[in-house]
Amino acid sequence: MRYLYAVCTWCCVFIFLGVCAPSSYGAPQGELAVGAARVDITPPANAALPMSGYAGRQQGFQGIHDHIYVRAIVLSDGTHDAAIVSWELIAMPAPVWQVLSQRISSQLGIPVDNIILTGVHDHDAPTIGTFSKPGPATIAYTKTVEDKAFEAVREAKANLQPAKFGFGTGKCYININRREYFPKTGEWGLGYNPNGPSDKTVSVLRFETLSGQPIALLYNYADHGTVMGPNNMEISGDWMGAASRFIEHFYEGKFKQDRSDEGWELQPQEQEMAGEKGIVALFAQGAAGDQNPIVSDSGQDFSMVDGLGRIMGEEVVRIANHMALKEMSTQARISGSQKVLTCPGQKVAPGPEPRKVYTFENSDPVNIRLSLLILNDIAITGVSGEVLTPILQRLQKESPVKDMFMVGYANGYSGYIPNDAAYNQVSYEITATHLKPGCAEGGIVNGLVNMMNQH
Repeated sequence: MRYLYAVCTWCCVFIFLGVCAPSSYGAPQGELAVGAARVDITPPANAALPMSGYAGRQQGFQGIHDHIYVRAIVLSDGTHDAAIVSWELIAMPAPVWQVLSQRISSQLGIPVDNIILTGVHDHDAPTIGTFSKPGPATIAYTKTVEDKAFEAVREAKANLQPAKFGFGTGKCYININRREYFPKTGEWGLGYNPNGPSDKTVSVLRFETLSGQPIALLYNYADHGTVMGPNNMEISGDWMGAASRFIEHFYEGKFKQDRSDEGWELQPQEQEMAGEKGIVALFAQGAAGDQNPIVSDSGQDFSMVDGLGRIMGEEVVRIANHMALKEMSTQARISGSQKVLTCPGQKVAPGPEPRKVYTFENSDPVNIRLSLLILNDIAITGVSGEVLTPILQRLQKESPVKDMFMVGYANGYSGYIPNDAAYNQVSYEITATHLKPGCAEGGIVNGLVNMMNQH
């Protein structure tokens, strides 16, 4: 199959929204304060809410395997506050982001520019907001999780205490590029492509008290929350929830290191505590648009969910504990900014799916929100969609900031965001995107680089 397309020649349009005041750039550092909170957002067992992530699941969920949460970390340098919020749901719909960010800003005094709200892209959770035609139950649940996310930020801000922080990275091999070429049909589709681009980096921010007790860990990686597949009808945090549970349980003393083999073994809760109770392990999904877990349980059981979660959890603990052996900073300078990139849109012309040849029609322009949160010399970038890995890799090469990572599904949802070259290989991501080629890749990279250069 040969796919021809005309590269979009429209200029990308930037709308500058709420960029930090110039006085925040280059501002002196202050004493860091950090607070964190975790709030349960598991629906009642009899709620019968439809699940998100797969179009074929029309009925409500049929059980709860493990609870799902919203986690929040609030930072302060004494002058500027910031909040990072992540919930174990499919994403952060733009209308939900609009309401929640304004509420946090107006009632808690945290500027919208300094807020990152994201979803872990969990396909084992109830749908929310506007991803499908919401019924009354979905509308009510959306309001509930909005309230609980606000409560998590309120509690985290109330918990602010003097702190220090460090940053580190490691590697984890639980993801794989999912855009596979099938020679028999001559088509690209969802599969396993070990030769495709895939970033194995785990980025970790550790926040701890001045005495060295952990307050929160923020960790970032790129991998869809799809271990259980479309046959699963039980609520779960998927591998991301399992990883956060492992990390939190370890620091709450439920896990103890076995020094003989450098592994971890489950211990009774009354064993000696590894740290103070209440640590929050907040996962921020990365550029996961073309990344799937290396294994799937296909809805049979949750052994692979627990396995991949533990692998990730052990790596995060290793990175964080190594970091704690080094000098960590008690001084901080916080700043943030956001922009909206507007790109021309397209949609698949009507016809059977899948099919060998697709044609595309013009569609409404697509807004992509770019976010940046700077903590000293660390850049947390945010993009409101499912970014394919080559866009991240280009940003990594061109970034003026060495310690930088990308949070996908952040501050809204713009759908799949392919790199320009990906349009030559028509797979699910290309038929699902609402973007024409030629705008998003360059607009995202150039936009975030320019934003970083201003801080």
